[in-house]
Amino acid sequence: MVVLQNKISKQSVAALPKVNFEGRIFVVNTEAEARKAISYLNTHSIVGVDTETRPSFKKGTTHKVALLQISTHDTCFLFRLNRLGLPDFLEEFLQNDVLKVGLSLKDDFAMLRKRNTKDPRSGNWVELQDYVPRFGIEEKSLQKIYALLFGKKISKSQRLSNWEAEVLTEAQQLYAATDAWACVEIYNYLDDLRSTGGYEIVKVVETENN
Repeated sequence: MVVLQNKISKQSVAALPKVNFEGRIFVVNTEAEARKAISYLNTHSIVGVDTETRPSFKKGTTHKVALLQISTHDTCFLFRLNRLGLPDFLEEFLQNDVLKVGLSLKDDFAMLRKRNTKDPRSGNWVELQDYVPRFGIEEKSLQKIYALLFGKKISKSQRLSNWEAEVLTEAQQLYAATDAWACVEIYNYLDDLRSTGGYEIVKVVETENN
């Protein structure tokens, strides 16, 4: 029987060991590379999706989404949208029947629509913030949800780095891939629990540090 807690404090998360995606990472710079990546992803039934945008530290200045991460259990593609734009075949993938799992998808969709006019919401999507409450989980952040389920911490150290840099650093690649991959891992883990029913919820006492 798996015991699931409904909440976890920031302090508890901070004390956990870090987790990183350990699979293959491909940075996609050209349409030819993107077509090969989409062909591969279309052979899978479920993927994790996330985006990254160059942060703006100046009031009134915003940037378009720079990176689209799509990950399977062991392979992640980092589509550099600041170079590729959002080609039709990539948009079609976002709208097709492959199950795509993400978190805070409303924000991702809004950023992607600024790259083109088609609405990715017509595809087959799971919003983890809507899915995890079925299991009694009350957290909304990817970091806390992952920590609750796996006892490890997703680092956020690269979140405000420059996603339009000429070359993405290894740390940026790892950060971006880990976020998309974690969505797949969370969904698959909870889906297995749902199918077996082998879990129970333990409510933790609210504290000021939660």
